[in-house]
Amino acid sequence: MAPKRDYYEILDVPGDATAEEIKKAFRRLAFKYHPDHNRNDGAEAKFKEINEAFEVLSDADKRARYDHFGHIDTDGSFTRGFEGFDFGGFGDIFDAFFSGMTHANRHAPKSGANLQYELTISLEEAAFGCEKEIEIKRTELCATCHGTGARPGSKPVRCPNCNGTGQVRRVQRSLFGSFINTAICNRCQGEGQVISEPCPQCKGNGREKQKRRISVKVPAGIQDGIQMRLSGEGDAGLRGGSSGDLYVNIGVLEHKLFVRDGDDIIYELPVNFAQAAIGDEVEIPTIYGDTKITIPSGSQTGKEFRLKNKGIAHLRRNGHGDQIVKLLVVTPESLTKEQRTLFKELADSLGQAKRDGKKPGS
Repeated sequence: MAPKRDYYEILDVPGDATAEEIKKAFRRLAFKYHPDHNRNDGAEAKFKEINEAFEVLSDADKRARYDHFGHIDTDGSFTRGFEGFDFGGFGDIFDAFFSGMTHANRHAPKSGANLQYELTISLEEAAFGCEKEIEIKRTELCATCHGTGARPGSKPVRCPNCNGTGQVRRVQRSLFGSFINTAICNRCQGEGQVISEPCPQCKGNGREKQKRRISVKVPAGIQDGIQMRLSGEGDAGLRGGSSGDLYVNIGVLEHKLFVRDGDDIIYELPVNFAQAAIGDEVEIPTIYGDTKITIPSGSQTGKEFRLKNKGIAHLRRNGHGDQIVKLLVVTPESLTKEQRTLFKELADSLGQAKRDGKKPGS
């Protein structure tokens, strides 16, 4: 099967021809080769070829696909031979297949980029929740031109280099046929339009960097490492696309008294030998304020006391964790002469310490 001829060559128009130029060329050639006017051999086939070319090039979407992919059979397979094959290089091929760089896609709305922010809070703020005001720098639509990039009162115009298609198409002829090179227009960068009068505020970019203060509501019970998403607080989109999101990464500072274990809070309570031996009532800190607990006589290092609902609020359900108080019997590092005498008398009266038969940790 002979390869199909290039549609632009069939209609005898350049690759950057306007829609009106394509229509005029079709009318001229259709009249010339219409079977009612031309009964020469091959006129009917020529007329059908002209109709097929016009059907594709007169439709903006079909023309854009043809400019990138060439002839495609009805089953979706490529049938381009040397004539009409796009030898624009690997960059053009990757654009066509993987980047979606058709005329329609280049002008489709594009969402803005997502942003990241690191927010550090205290254990108490994580436990009870808090509201923080943060400052970010993001890209927003220009307040002067509202994203058009053009000076107020003016508007972008069709690119004269590509005639609004966003791409330029060059035909090179050789012994092997016509080679078509399709590339993004270097004047409008594929947008199909240029700004003749740039906005003085954003210099024609349509967007600008702005510092913004945003309120972040941190829920009670949040943990270190959790990421919060603030929808629509990222960079502004392009061509009417939605704004990106702002992701706030939460970091919780270490506390000088408490250690978090899930939604429980662990607190080590140091006591002396006497308190552990004869018992005592002591005041301890919690995140809700000080409270008192009773240490029973004979308490050992590692003994735990659980204070119900004195821990951190559950993040996704009702209730709170507990505060676990771990007893730590502290051996004095230095003694006065009087204390040493008293400890000696106590040691003599207690005698040799004996194990209770239990294994350590049981």
